[in-house]
Amino acid sequence: MDFEQLKQACLACEKCDLCRTRTQVVFGEGNPNAEVLFIGEAPGKSEDEQGLPFVGRSGQLLDQYLKAIHLDRKKNIFITNIVKCRPPENRDPAPNEWDSCLPYLRLQFKMIQPKIVVCLGRIAAQRIIRPDFSVMKEHGQWTEKNGVFFTATLHPAALLRNPNNKPLSYADYVAIREKIEQVCTHTYE
Repeated sequence: MDFEQLKQACLACEKCDLCRTRTQVVFGEGNPNAEVLFIGEAPGKSEDEQGLPFVGRSGQLLDQYLKAIHLDRKKNIFITNIVKCRPPENRDPAPNEWDSCLPYLRLQFKMIQPKIVVCLGRIAAQRIIRPDFSVMKEHGQWTEKNGVFFTATLHPAALLRNPNNKPLSYADYVAIREKIEQVCTHTYE
């Protein structure tokens, strides 16, 4: 299976009940050869409508942070979510929904082969890095697993709710840029 076949399989998925309430599957966006992978929790309303990750107000904020560190979702990163369909009312995904989508994320990870993974928000960090991960206490810290560096930062939507945390998050992005310069082979300018 190649990346496009994986995308088509994901777009046709009916493994959980979210397929009944979604408008579109949000597979992800970006360069499938990227060395940096951003992972969120699940799509929201705007993402469900457009079929793309992080396109609402929080996505606009994320794009500002990415631009500040010379990253671009169209060129040198890939952005996805753990759960590929919007949970109704933006509720947290249920365990069976995580379990249904996790094989898609694993295959995305295997095909992209990132050197850096950035979890956006507590829930993504707890599913990807460690179940007891505290994003407020541990944001910006790095964990290495099998040669891949993992970190987490506050979810852009949380920053919109609490703008006082924007400097903390910006510092995380600066650290992401520094890690890119240390471990990535592509030029990110």
